[in-house]
Amino acid sequence: MYLFEQYGMEGEEQFNFSSLKDLNFPLHFHRAYEIIIVEKGEMSITIEERNYHLTANEAVFIFPNQLHKLFTPEQSVCRVLIFSPELIGHFFSSYKGSAPEDNRFTVTEIPEKQALSSVYAQKAVLYRYCDKLIRSTTFETIKVSSKRKIIQNVLLYIDNHYQDDCTLKDVTKAIQYDYAYVSKVFYIYTNLTFTTYINRYRLTQATYLLLNTEKSVSDIAQTCGYKTLRTFNRNFKELKNVSPSVFREENKDYGKKT
Repeated sequence: MYLFEQYGMEGEEQFNFSSLKDLNFPLHFHRAYEIIIVEKGEMSITIEERNYHLTANEAVFIFPNQLHKLFTPEQSVCRVLIFSPELIGHFFSSYKGSAPEDNRFTVTEIPEKQALSSVYAQKAVLYRYCDKLIRSTTFETIKVSSKRKIIQNVLLYIDNHYQDDCTLKDVTKAIQYDYAYVSKVFYIYTNLTFTTYINRYRLTQATYLLLNTEKSVSDIAQTCGYKTLRTFNRNFKELKNVSPSVFREENKDYGKKT
């Protein structure tokens, strides 16, 4: 799934384009670049400690390993381009170790998926956005604190283990840090308890699978780490106000459009 934190780890030229509705995703990071363009509605996006409120034709350019989370207050349709650094090698080399002071920029044309079928078209669009970013902001050297490194390790562990039993106790044992300290730091960064976070993470992955695959609801529940279908249905309904089956039915034509 394109939202996985390890996307872009392969060290090859990879490109993924998606049109997503009412996108929400808790704090995460990945090696890939990510560009999110709001087509309709509005979105709130936090990148590191900066908050951005985006409306139609506004976008953010997220750099590799930048911690970020996505939230749709009411409704949104956005285009998401996620791609490996190798695809824009010259830009990556020039700004490696740096990050923009302001990740936001505006777009005048929103690309369509069919227009990005070749690697040349992809690079043309991406370098155009690189140019827009360079013209609109300055760059600063990335500073990685010990607390931020802990969060990255926790999030990476979750991405690798959310399909199985995954507790904070397991995480702290794996990364060899004190349980109480990690719990405190995690809440400060995410504003969520570990249990709430991993439930949100699993439900976000489940939402994507409901919209973009033909897997059964029970298979999706199991894939996303739920031991029982009953628990999955209850948690999904608490988040979306409808059951997974109803959600899929109401959005059955959405995935076909993307």
